Amino acid sequence: MEQPKYKRVVLKLSGEALAGKQGFGIQPAVIQSIAKQVQEVADLGVEVAIVVGGGNIWRGKTGSEMGMDRATADYMGMLATVMNALALQDSLEQLGVETRVQTSIEMRQVAEPYIRRRAIRHLEKKRVVIFAAGTGNPYFSTDTTAALRAAEIEADVILMAKNNVDGVYSADPKVDANAVKYEELSYLDVIKQGLAVMDSTASSLCMDNNIPIIVFSIMEEGNIKRAVLGENIGTIVRGK
Repeated sequence: MEQPKYKRVVLKLSGEALAGKQGFGIQPAVIQSIAKQVQEVADLGVEVAIVVGGGNIWRGKTGSEMGMDRATADYMGMLATVMNALALQDSLEQLGVETRVQTSIEMRQVAEPYIRRRAIRHLEKKRVVIFAAGTGNPYFSTDTTAALRAAEIEADVILMAKNNVDGVYSADPKVDANAVKYEELSYLDVIKQGLAVMDSTASSLCMDNNIPIIVFSIMEEGNIKRAVLGENIGTIVRGK
């Protein structure tokens, strides 16, 4: 049997990753593909927690730019992440993967409230746990949620699944033909160079807690499993 390198992981999915090529909403074929990839990892005995974004439905930043109160716009974004989390839960459970959704904003008819010890217990029972509604606070991104939850549950690594790039580049590879892909970076490299891995709050949190980050493409089938097995895909960010 294949031996995973990591025992407990946090998978960070952007909302856009669930939208596929259409760019908005939830594309069933895409979410089913992601669910199958998560199932592959769970079948290895790896404990999987997922943090999902909401950009395919609503972006707080967009609402703020339209003149909406920033906190209100961010709360709307948190609700969008709950919709994505429930859709992902349904896809996973159709594959027979036991899944729990925990939300940072209480909505008991829909999901459990986030309780750290309960989340860890679910993971120990090999249930996939999806963390929704961000941190429950405006002005914090779902990247920061991933870093925070990874620290809280003592995850071995954060898997940053991207839908438009296969790692971290020196510039946007779609715009700059001379953009160089990095195989390895330090947290300070990411922060100083302003590289689009995570926002600075999330990067600092990972640095302070020494949580490695692997940035890779979600669009290639089996990549989540490859990352968990320790294969050299994408870009790894860690302390040097």
